[in-house]
Amino acid sequence: MREPIDRIVDSLLPLAVPIGDLTRYHRNPRRGDVAAVAESLLWHGQFKPIVVNRGTLTGRPNEILAGNHTWDAAKERGWDQIAVTWVDVDDEDAAKIVIVDNRTSDLAGYDTELLADILSGLATLDGTGYDQDAVDELLDGIELPSQLAAETTEREGERTADEHLQWGFVQWETTRVQITREEVERLNNVHDAFYTARGTDTGFAHYLLDQHEAQQEQADA
Repeated sequence: MREPIDRIVDSLLPLAVPIGDLTRYHRNPRRGDVAAVAESLLWHGQFKPIVVNRGTLTGRPNEILAGNHTWDAAKERGWDQIAVTWVDVDDEDAAKIVIVDNRTSDLAGYDTELLADILSGLATLDGTGYDQDAVDELLDGIELPSQLAAETTEREGERTADEHLQWGFVQWETTRVQITREEVERLNNVHDAFYTARGTDTGFAHYLLDQHEAQQEQADA
């Protein structure tokens, strides 16, 4: 397992200033997750500078316009320096920089299925801001299509006609397997019998897997 970085990355070191020389923006409306930012600093270090206003025109020297929560998190982690890029703007432009930095983040969205696929493929979620519960929630929230895209497949040298295409699918995490109407009906029958016998769906997947393993053992015997 790789070691945490917990420092400014080497390429940003020339931009480092004492962390105590800076102050938070005096009217920052954003409420960020400092703990998540601190975890990112632990695992990835600071990989982009925060933006600080020199304050010549505002009378508030060294005021952070973008990166207030990164500064909070770095202080929480006990850092004595942080990488900075500088601007020198008046009150109006300072406020606009603060607002647009927050607003562009708000307006951004995700390809949820792609995000879930990427997260599921990582060896560890450390430093991502996600835990397994959050990934599971993403997977549960993926909007599945009411009708799968039509695909033609070769079967015994002939193309499958459109009316005989897939009727459903089985999905776990980001793996999706198309199944036919006959398979859907068989699954429904097995599920109905399972539920009738137990009064619950819990363990249904284990039941299917156990049945498969038993059949495999018989075939190998």
